Amino acid sequence: MQSIYEMIGYNEILQRLSLLAVTASGKAAALGLHPCLQETKLRKALSDTAQAKEMIEIFSAPPLPAMERIGEFITRADTGELLSAEEIEAVGAFLAGIQRMRAYLDKGCERQISLAFYKENLCPAGELREEILRCIRNGRVDDAASPALRDIRRSCILLEEKIREKAEAILRSQKNCMAEGFTVQRNGRLCLPVKKDCRARIPGQLVDKSSTGSTLFIEPASVAALREELDLSRIEEENEERIILYTLLAMIAEQKETLLQSMHTIEKLDFAFAKGKLALDMCAIEPSINTEGYITIRNAVHPFLPKESAVPLHFSLGQKERGMIITGPNTGGKTVSIKTVGLFALMANSGLFLPCQEADICMCNQVLADIGDGQNIADNLSTFSSHITNVIHILQRTTGESLVLLDELGSGTDPAEGMGIAIAVLEKLRESGCLFLVTTHYPEVKTYAETTPGIVNARMAFDRDNLKPLYRLEMGESGESCALYIAKRLGMPDDMLLAAARATYHEKSGTIAGQLLLSPSTSTLKRIGVPSIEKKKKSASPDSSIFPYQRGDSVTVLPEGAIGIVVNPADRQGNVLVQVKKEKRLVSHKRLRLKVAAKELYPEDYDFSIIFDSVETRKARHQMEKRHLEGKTLEVEDY
Repeated sequence: MQSIYEMIGYNEILQRLSLLAVTASGKAAALGLHPCLQETKLRKALSDTAQAKEMIEIFSAPPLPAMERIGEFITRADTGELLSAEEIEAVGAFLAGIQRMRAYLDKGCERQISLAFYKENLCPAGELREEILRCIRNGRVDDAASPALRDIRRSCILLEEKIREKAEAILRSQKNCMAEGFTVQRNGRLCLPVKKDCRARIPGQLVDKSSTGSTLFIEPASVAALREELDLSRIEEENEERIILYTLLAMIAEQKETLLQSMHTIEKLDFAFAKGKLALDMCAIEPSINTEGYITIRNAVHPFLPKESAVPLHFSLGQKERGMIITGPNTGGKTVSIKTVGLFALMANSGLFLPCQEADICMCNQVLADIGDGQNIADNLSTFSSHITNVIHILQRTTGESLVLLDELGSGTDPAEGMGIAIAVLEKLRESGCLFLVTTHYPEVKTYAETTPGIVNARMAFDRDNLKPLYRLEMGESGESCALYIAKRLGMPDDMLLAAARATYHEKSGTIAGQLLLSPSTSTLKRIGVPSIEKKKKSASPDSSIFPYQRGDSVTVLPEGAIGIVVNPADRQGNVLVQVKKEKRLVSHKRLRLKVAAKELYPEDYDFSIIFDSVETRKARHQMEKRHLEGKTLEVEDY
């Protein structure tokens, strides 16, 4: 059975909600949101949404930190695994985000907004934040992290300068030995580009050579001594950086519990503010919640319909009647109406606001629905079979706290039997005490609703003057399907509509025709040009009375008087294929004279390939008739 959340559109609401969350946990919470069965918890969720919406309206969106991988970094720090400077800096950025979030919530505390007091669960960890800010800059340990590190790095800078000066001095003094006028880096060493034949004049270590071998890259001995000193300083620098990082790591591990608590609080706030943002995006209001089993909605607009053109829905059920039968024309809005009610029930029971003017929604233990045709080829289910399967499943689960939505109940089968099944299902729903909304076209079901206590009729309004649905639900009245009116609006010709009216209404068809302003003498069905099938043309056989020559006939070819044998009878142009001295050629029938007919020369089943094929061809055909010969093909002339 198709998911109720998907059928009604609840999943799409959750998708929209998740896009408004900042943190990964907030997005996951949004996608996993489901209706609440605890009244206290539900009212708290609605209150959080209301307060988040209020704060966004007053102070704009909150500065929530994204917290990407922060939980992982805290856990690794707690186990003693060294974090990189970039990772520790990310923890510092998270703490800075907490500080900004506390400042934002302070404004809400001044207005006594309860949600803002979550700031008490946000630990700024000021000492840790300041220490990270002091020690880490731009993804590396800063010089100011410790006096020792500052001194080591200054020493490294001085050594690098000495190495450069020493190499350039040698370069200038031994200019004639150099292949280039500049120093180069090879394998992390500063080298001189020395000509091969000058190798002995430059003491030092050979580091690399050019592709031709004519240039040697040599690190001078004096430069090498300074470079070794620099390498030792680099090791001291790395050790000092690790000491600083481990110090920060220990501070993060000490703050593990407060950091995780702050993360958990940020996730809660992110989810609450996502609900507030969604409420503002939909221009939604906080619904009232009741446990008395009734629903009242005023000026509701389905969240996925354009607000400027959608017709608001007014709906009320449960205070007197428990069930509603909605009738009216196709394309009139019946399905949208019941989907709106079902979606609003799910949203309100999940702590979300509703796009309407006023709403009082009962808590439901479940929303059950059968909407759409549900046809499934893979499961071999027809539309009717799918409906009945879903309906049985719904009846098995329905209780007095459920909301049930059934679209086109009893459709997809014989109308008489479908009507009977619809009434039987309605009886079961009535006995269960649930709230239920059912759409139908059966007039007997409308009559059943009129005569059965606890059920009310409703209809989708239709403007007969303009032949347009009004998409407005009118409670207390039953409607008509208006199929003929809709068909006229969609372009069905008058003569077809008259035929349909006679077949449906019999003696009352004249009244219907008058209401539709039908003219029996006109038909406006416009034909549209479509391509036609092109059949294969049958080739006409040559007339044997005009072209009498047959295969095997002995003929004389004029004017030369050569004797030949007919290979193929005449074609449509009167040309005959004749073999003259093993040469085949087309000859007009007018140039031929019959010498001896084939029936006088050969038996009836004679194999003419003996005459017309070469010895090699006949041999190959004989072999291929016995077995398959790999790679062997037989080319046969077209005759």
